[in-house]
Amino acid sequence: MLSRRTNRPLLAAVLACAAFCQGTVARAHDFWIEPAAFRPATGTSLPVKLRVGEDFKGTSQPLVPGWIVDFSVSTSASREPVKGFAGDDPAATLPMKTPGLRLLGYHSTRFLVDLEAGKFDQYLQDEGLESVRALRRQRGEEKTNGREYYSRCAKSLVSAGDGPGTGFDKVLGYPLELIPRANPYALAPGKSLPLLLTYQGKPLGGVLVVAFTADQPARRFKARTGRDGTVTLPLDRSGRWLVKAVHMIERPDSDPAADWESFWASITFEVAGTAPALK
Repeated sequence: MLSRRTNRPLLAAVLACAAFCQGTVARAHDFWIEPAAFRPATGTSLPVKLRVGEDFKGTSQPLVPGWIVDFSVSTSASREPVKGFAGDDPAATLPMKTPGLRLLGYHSTRFLVDLEAGKFDQYLQDEGLESVRALRRQRGEEKTNGREYYSRCAKSLVSAGDGPGTGFDKVLGYPLELIPRANPYALAPGKSLPLLLTYQGKPLGGVLVVAFTADQPARRFKARTGRDGTVTLPLDRSGRWLVKAVHMIERPDSDPAADWESFWASITFEVAGTAPALK
């Protein structure tokens, strides 16, 4: 259970983090879950950080209960809320009591940002949101600010010990969700990983998916999902992988605060030099 226990230094840190996070979309920063180890030993405790940044490098975000819709850890058979206190950093410390896969999930509340027109246009270009960019130009809105809600839908897959490789494709029910169709921990470099992108539980086509590793972030794989919402990721090297996608919709004219709403999905995992023998 999450607690809102705070003190003055903690409150100051939380407020500073809030100010930072409110500006992340303006700089098109990524958000991801980063465990201290992607292959923790059974019987250990695993610190888990929430990161905001670029190129798999970023600032650690403390646990803020008011920003969370869901923060959970799942196996193929169960799903439990993450336990912690407001201001915890790492945001979670999870016991790895039994071997097997764990799927960590974090769905944030939505935030509102008002971006200067040029920055908003660049952000749309960077994230592959050409349809929104074209619509704004068609309407003559390219010189108006971009008023936008945004929320985060992050996942991370870890493998504890030499356990069963089930649960990698568990659906968490987030608005935008990247779902592996194979277990990354059973694949060696040179193999391919198919993924499904869903929006509100349905396959979403035409969205740009970007993937890269922590040690070589400039070497990126970019492709759009097909009509069936799937994309195939070539795992051309070992390392810690981050896969991300952004989807944007138009807000109704009756919404006085924002014109657009975006959903940011990500998933992290590790690919070893050789594939482990999983049960």
